[in-house]
Amino acid sequence: MTESTLEPSAQHDDPSRSDAPSGAPSTAPRDAAPDGTGACTQAQLRRFIKSRPYVPLHELRRRFGLNGSDDDVWGVVVDGTGLFVGLPEREAALLGDLLRHGEVGYELLMDPVSPIIIGVFPMRPVQRP
Repeated sequence: MTESTLEPSAQHDDPSRSDAPSGAPSTAPRDAAPDGTGACTQAQLRRFIKSRPYVPLHELRRRFGLNGSDDDVWGVVVDGTGLFVGLPEREAALLGDLLRHGEVGYELLMDPVSPIIIGVFPMRPVQRP
């Protein structure tokens, strides 16, 4: 029997390489940006919201990896009413566009009553055969 020599592989020195097996699911959101900040397009946001009857805002943050601070709230104007959205500025603007075009509806915080959006839902659901 011959002895085999093991040489160090360059793969083990790569800090971006995961130690998880190649078939293991990743814990990072599918749509997260490479820098870990998360990102989504308006089409992805619309498609995700329309695929469910109701989406709480925390689910949008989780799904698209939108990790901001606890105080990450931005204002949007819909039909002349100022509303606040607990998403990063870019994604709040994308959601604001969907709200203004009537593609999605919103639920406001009721206790205490305030103009803070806590969930969204499709206005014209996808028709399924």
